[in-house]
Amino acid sequence: MPEGRLHDGFVPGRYGIDAYGDGGFRFAEMSHRGSILALPSGIHAWDPIAAAAIDAASLAPVLAEHEAIDLLLIGTGAEILPLPAALRQRLKAAGIGLDVMQTGAAARTYNILVAENRKVAAALIAVA
Repeated sequence: MPEGRLHDGFVPGRYGIDAYGDGGFRFAEMSHRGSILALPSGIHAWDPIAAAAIDAASLAPVLAEHEAIDLLLIGTGAEILPLPAALRQRLKAAGIGLDVMQTGAAARTYNILVAENRKVAAALIAVA
């Protein structure tokens, strides 16, 4: 995947994920190396490079848009890894449902739900 850049780490608008792999994602006719947050406001570059690094601070942009999100899909890479109970509770308290799965499955599910105009967001760890 050719290396692209987000504009200051953010592309406004709602886009499906066109492709994933090789350490990044393709969307909005561009590509980005690294992990992403796909939110109702747009797609953000996202720092975590491993599921173990996902915490409340890394999901702060999701929590900031909680009124526009009913479901958060988290793609934890090639393996499905659980999130800490406290983080799950924090999302639940904000009214956000959670589904954790491999990144590929999360990207495909996100695309289906976006096409259905659902209130969905995705936090996707890049995979090789």
